Amino acid sequence: MSQPRRSHFVDLRPLRESPAFARLFAGYTISGIGAQLTIVAVGLEVYDLTASTFAVSLVGVVALVPMVLAGLYGGMLADAFDRRRVLLVSALVAWAATIGIAALSWLNVESVASLYVLTAVGTAATTVSGTARSALEPRLIRRELLPAMAALNGIATGLFITVGPALGGVLVAAIDYDWTYTVDVVLFLASLAGILSLPAAPPEGERHAPGLESIRRGLAFLRTAGNVRLSFVLDLVAMTFGRPHALFPAAATLVLGGGSVTVGVLTAAGAVGALLCSVFSGRLTGIRRHGLAVGWAIAGYGGSILGLGLVLLGAGTRGTDAAPAPVALVPLALAVLFMALSGATDNVSAIFRATIMQSAAPDAMRGRLQGIYIAVVAGGPRLGDLFVGLVALAGAIWAPPVLGGLAIIALIALLLRASPGFRRYDGAHPTP
Repeated sequence: MSQPRRSHFVDLRPLRESPAFARLFAGYTISGIGAQLTIVAVGLEVYDLTASTFAVSLVGVVALVPMVLAGLYGGMLADAFDRRRVLLVSALVAWAATIGIAALSWLNVESVASLYVLTAVGTAATTVSGTARSALEPRLIRRELLPAMAALNGIATGLFITVGPALGGVLVAAIDYDWTYTVDVVLFLASLAGILSLPAAPPEGERHAPGLESIRRGLAFLRTAGNVRLSFVLDLVAMTFGRPHALFPAAATLVLGGGSVTVGVLTAAGAVGALLCSVFSGRLTGIRRHGLAVGWAIAGYGGSILGLGLVLLGAGTRGTDAAPAPVALVPLALAVLFMALSGATDNVSAIFRATIMQSAAPDAMRGRLQGIYIAVVAGGPRLGDLFVGLVALAGAIWAPPVLGGLAIIALIALLLRASPGFRRYDGAHPTP
């Protein structure tokens, strides 16, 4: 058998060999751009209404419990019913939440509470969609193309997080919140079109009705799957202590200057790094030591977040009662660089973590594992928002990324040292 071509450019075979995956990929990318418009706009609007970084951090924190419950239940649904149907229904609920945010904005009756509630509903529905999609995607391509698929999904994420936040900041400044939310409503139609074009995808193997017994079986499998479990823990560490996004509105106002445009640029910078990493991932996806790659990548992520904090420390902070800071070009350029590095290293970790879970887990268990992953790990960014908000209450904008970056590096070193089996994980012979 001929060996797959290895070049620096991303492997496009999943798109060429699977039209169904290609359509899903296109819809996910386009609608993701719209979703990022709303994420940025909600954060900016909450900050406008409250002038509080802590209030911005609560946008994610309020959605944490619904997200955890949706991840667990969505995983059970994906392992019990047709995954295409689960994906479609949950996407429609997420779309309805976005329509609600836009409608309240057009009627000029939006409030911090309404933004919290509708964001939580949308996040929960999106979580179910993500769980079903992750369980369904390996059915659309050959197993040996899973790393390439993960890299392509990294490109999708990089594209919508690059374009979305930057465009969101510009749109809010140019045409206000109502039109920005409306653009998201329209772009969401691409996702629905991609989902509707999918074939039916009932789970293979033994099925269990959603309930305590179903989740118990998923947890029992995870207890025996040390490599999958540690990949969850490592990502939880990174996201809990290395999530500076809630800090961006205050940093743009008090340190770096530039207001909403700077917020969009900083948010997009991480996606630029992830996008470039995925675009030139051809050689990367040929690596077999997946566990070791995850560890080194997350340690690099911690170093990038630490660098961002040192930039903010060196730039200084103005009082909250002072006029907005003028644009500081050198600190802003360095902050953008470190955010780009954080995106690249996080993307390397994501490629190999996704491959470990999707190649080592049986089809009938993928939904529940993805649900558990979301419950345990994807809550990390929300905990990270809370970490930033609480530390920032002390008045030091630089403190959350400095302390968080150091914590990531130290914890990753300890966990890898204690897990030799994970360091030896071989992608050619996946074991859970």
